[in-house]
Amino acid sequence: MGKYYKGILGAISGLVGTVVGANWRDVNYLRSRPKKTTKPPTAAQMEQRDVFSLMTEFSRPLTDIFNIGFQGYSKSQTPYNAAFSENIRAAVTGVYPAIAIDYPELMLSKGNLLALPQVTMATTEDAQLDFSWLNNADVANPLNTNSTDKVTFVVYNPSKQLFAKRVAAAVRSALNYDMVLPAMWSTDNVHVWAFMVNAAGKVVSDSVYLGATVVM
Repeated sequence: MGKYYKGILGAISGLVGTVVGANWRDVNYLRSRPKKTTKPPTAAQMEQRDVFSLMTEFSRPLTDIFNIGFQGYSKSQTPYNAAFSENIRAAVTGVYPAIAIDYPELMLSKGNLLALPQVTMATTEDAQLDFSWLNNADVANPLNTNSTDKVTFVVYNPSKQLFAKRVAAAVRSALNYDMVLPAMWSTDNVHVWAFMVNAAGKVVSDSVYLGATVVM
């Protein structure tokens, strides 16, 4: 049932006749009530639904990461919705119905902070990934990069459909970080991304796909 606030000219919440009232980010709006249909979906509609479902299932565990990585990307969308829109456009590959996530094209963050250069990834111990990089902090441009910027790593295990995350794992000047993974991931193939966040947690870099590797 729809509700009126502040009189007949006030905001509307819920269903009123043929329209639905809602509020998002302090903006009141009306939208048409969705119409029911008995027509079977077209091939294009089925493809769109499957692509949407694929990205929804994959993205849901990344909500916390997207809230960091896309926090300043769009003023008209939530960080999650901005990330979802970006990735459903660029990070789905294949010919329907054989569609899949295109891991190298997946973006976990988008921003103006300088990303880490020449990141290397090695598996020197069981269930562990060892990362190293160069400190490319530029003291002349502290808004674009700083030694105190922190790196976040995200690892995805497709066979187990699980993520491992290390938010603000190490500062840019640390030059290396060893990430311990679940022991049950041993011998599994994983995909890895990294991105930077400044010390205040408000400015990010574009994420970088570091590649795929097999966990020892």
